[in-house]
Amino acid sequence: MPYGVEKVKRARYAVAAVFCVHGAVTGSFATRIPWIQEHAGVSPGQLGLALAFPALGASLAMPLAGAVSHRFGARAALRGLLAMWTLSLVLPSLAPNLLGLCAALFVYGATSGMSDVAMNALGVEVENRLGRSVMSSLHGMWSVGALVGSAAGTVAAHLGADARLHHLLAAAVLTVLGLVFCQGVLDLRSPPGEAAPPRFALPPRSALVIGAIGFCGVFAEGASLDWSAVYLEDVLGASAGAAAASTTAFTLTMAVARLVGDRVVDRFGAVRTVRTGGVVATAGGVLVVAAPHPVAAMGGFALMGLGVAVVVPLAFAAAGRSGPNPSQAIAGVATITYTSGLIAPSAIGGLADVTSLTVSFGLVTLLAFGLVLGANVLGPRGRRGGGAATGTPAGRTTSSGDRGA
Repeated sequence: MPYGVEKVKRARYAVAAVFCVHGAVTGSFATRIPWIQEHAGVSPGQLGLALAFPALGASLAMPLAGAVSHRFGARAALRGLLAMWTLSLVLPSLAPNLLGLCAALFVYGATSGMSDVAMNALGVEVENRLGRSVMSSLHGMWSVGALVGSAAGTVAAHLGADARLHHLLAAAVLTVLGLVFCQGVLDLRSPPGEAAPPRFALPPRSALVIGAIGFCGVFAEGASLDWSAVYLEDVLGASAGAAAASTTAFTLTMAVARLVGDRVVDRFGAVRTVRTGGVVATAGGVLVVAAPHPVAAMGGFALMGLGVAVVVPLAFAAAGRSGPNPSQAIAGVATITYTSGLIAPSAIGGLADVTSLTVSFGLVTLLAFGLVLGANVLGPRGRRGGGAATGTPAGRTTSSGDRGA
């Protein structure tokens, strides 16, 4: 069905709310990782191994999201995939040992990856139809959700609440909210007779270059989200409540930066924005590594959140301008960047097991500096679509055969 400008605007708010729900799951999980580690009885190295399983699950499942959307339509696909993701929150806290934790995190990662691809595809479609940048603010809403989830997790950790009960209640609330918000997203369906997209396809070369920058930013993001609380507890001797608050500080700065990111990019350009962000993130990493006190480390994590905030939205935007097949490039960049975020926690844990968490965050700092060196690949290369909010991107006409991103 055709969509006018007002309907697309309303769809933008709906998909923004979906981003918020998705982020809340991540924030709820990240703040209780120390509890989950203790409950399952695993060492930092074993925790790092377990945290590799979300990456494995996401890598195998993300390419399937396009086929699911093709078969069921974008709205129904997102509704089902998001519900699976919110409900998977309860699994890690139920794991009694390393094997159970690995299995739970595999499902957690698979449902996260598929719902993430589905909602980003709808976000890109909304941006194309409005003809102006909205991806940074959408990802900002994800960070707002992560902030809300991590804030609730901080309170639960401070009170010594059982993570199983905490995550059961959070999953129930977020599942209901997700089902409600999905009703407002674009209901895009493939035209009759159109071949289904391939389940697995190699990303184009342009996606690999852009994805390398996304890799650096998301690695720092994933490492900080999943290990900041553990770092403050194990390295600096912070309390459980203070350690969880470090995750909140990180997500807070990310949320603020992403919510204003569209205006900053419009004024200063993508390259300058990412390069400056890389400097800020690098400074934050140095502060974390050298911190003599938990408060200083919390400030470092906050700076890292500020510095890497807009990397992923700008990577998607750059992918949409690169090459003859924007949707394939976006899918390739999404796979690279989000797999990076899921690999990062296990890489940090493995390196910490051999050396220390301080050395691990030295690696994070080096990757943050990579944003300074490689920001130029995100520059404009013939922007697709017009700048006016006409409701349809350039070269597209609205008809009964609307397609998903």
